[in-house]
Amino acid sequence: MLRFLGLVLFGALIGGAAGLLSTAFVSAVLWLNDWLLISPRSRMMFDHPGVLMAATLLVPATGGLVVGLLHRAIPEQRPHTPADVIAAVQTRAGRLPARAGGLSALSAIVSLGSGASVGQYGPLVHLGATLGSLGARLLRLGRSDDNITIACGVASAIACAFNAPLAGIVFAHEVVLRHYALRAFAPVAAAAIVGHVIATNVLERGALFHVGDTVLPRPWEFAAFLVIGALGALVAGGYMRAILATGQLANRLPVPRELRPAMAGALLGLVALQVPDILGMGQETLRFATIAGAFGAGELVLVLVLKLLATALCLGMGFSGGVFSPALVIGTLFGALCGSLVAQLSGAQLDTFVFYAVCGMVAVTAPVIGAPLTTLLIVFELTGSYALTTAALASVTLASPIAAQLFGRSLFDIQLERRGLDLSAGRGRALLRRTAVAELKSSDCVTLPPGTTVGDAIFALGQARHGEAFLVDDHGHYVGCVSLAELEAARENGEHRKRLGDIPESPRPRLSPATSLWDAMAELQEVSGEALPLVDEQGRLLGVVTETSIARAYLQSSEELRREEHGSG
Repeated sequence: MLRFLGLVLFGALIGGAAGLLSTAFVSAVLWLNDWLLISPRSRMMFDHPGVLMAATLLVPATGGLVVGLLHRAIPEQRPHTPADVIAAVQTRAGRLPARAGGLSALSAIVSLGSGASVGQYGPLVHLGATLGSLGARLLRLGRSDDNITIACGVASAIACAFNAPLAGIVFAHEVVLRHYALRAFAPVAAAAIVGHVIATNVLERGALFHVGDTVLPRPWEFAAFLVIGALGALVAGGYMRAILATGQLANRLPVPRELRPAMAGALLGLVALQVPDILGMGQETLRFATIAGAFGAGELVLVLVLKLLATALCLGMGFSGGVFSPALVIGTLFGALCGSLVAQLSGAQLDTFVFYAVCGMVAVTAPVIGAPLTTLLIVFELTGSYALTTAALASVTLASPIAAQLFGRSLFDIQLERRGLDLSAGRGRALLRRTAVAELKSSDCVTLPPGTTVGDAIFALGQARHGEAFLVDDHGHYVGCVSLAELEAARENGEHRKRLGDIPESPRPRLSPATSLWDAMAELQEVSGEALPLVDEQGRLLGVVTETSIARAYLQSSEELRREEHGSG
């Protein structure tokens, strides 16, 4: 009990530290936006058009150059993102490195401060997670407690960024931990509450968007919200694919990696001369998009398309930042466009316009981050409107399943799958795929040269009490496998002097040291025997992996997962 209470207290401390760091992060970005003439407020108050034009062109490009140089100090040569947080928790492969986390956060501040079309919530999530992992490492906590403290940092960051503690709690469980064990709930909740208190008392800034008194939607409008959800899934898919495709294209460019963000910044600045709405996180654009008549239909289409392409360009070319904020903006613009079209087709005064904007926002955002419950809670905590949340639920009902079927659970999961970590079938399978059978190698087997006679082989197997022998030539190369039953059958046929190399070999799968435990289990389904040979790239027999060791490793992995989620660490 004392250990659990200590973990709750430590979670609150992590939440406080993550909240303060999130506050400093946001404040630094806002200060840079004003000082570098990126924010709409600073641009409107500045009365030197020539300087403003120069800043629009030079600031994103210069910021991209700084970002590229910062990434050279990170081992992977790229910023760390929430996908790295998910991988660290789901595979138990290692804790989050503090140096890479700090450099990624600094890179994100420069990216956001110089006007890159990226988001702030992804970097905040990674920053909070890194802080939680660092705290667990300093206190020498176990792997289970490490994952919980990572989730505490994540929950605090979301609670602080959105002023939404419930959303922070659910996001940490829904996206990072991916389980709702009671042992993790209390520390994560404590962290989210502390982060929320810091946000409301220290970080004084406006809400993401304001919603006044609204009328209730007409019954037929819920059908429109469902359609927005289905179409929003396609927009989300296009957004994710654009980011991934741009990243692939960037890797084929004959340009040094550190110069790619500068190229993206220069192109972004050129487009921003005509459409400055694509600069930065786009919170002002989001707020205006929830107001009926603030944008015309043509303007909505233009800004939506350019914002999507600008974000894909910035993230794909190497700027550091998140996908959450741009998805909110793109989704809100999409929902506002749908509301405008419904108003034109119906010919009625659409006094529920904000419902369409919010439905579009959640329809695009939920599939991108893979967190439908979190997006709904953000809407509810920001607006306090049950009617608006219910309308958003109608859109999410179709958006998330359609996007999951067509594209994947989230952009993070797609990114991890491309790195070789497939979480689509759950954490248990992912862990088995990450465990190499080399760890299960055994030398307890009978090896015989191919020239051994059947009679001698039967005697050798009887002495060793094994049911099969592995044939190895003079150079140590694996030749084949024979079972005791095959040898007994040969002896009964009068072939006791026949050489083992002349006996037809039964098909037997070969494992390499890199073969995963999951693949080894699949191979065992097609074979009957004691063990599978472990062979290197040159064909030499390294040892065997027994059927019992594979089964034991599977049971041990399952038990470790159970203890990690529900036990004492």
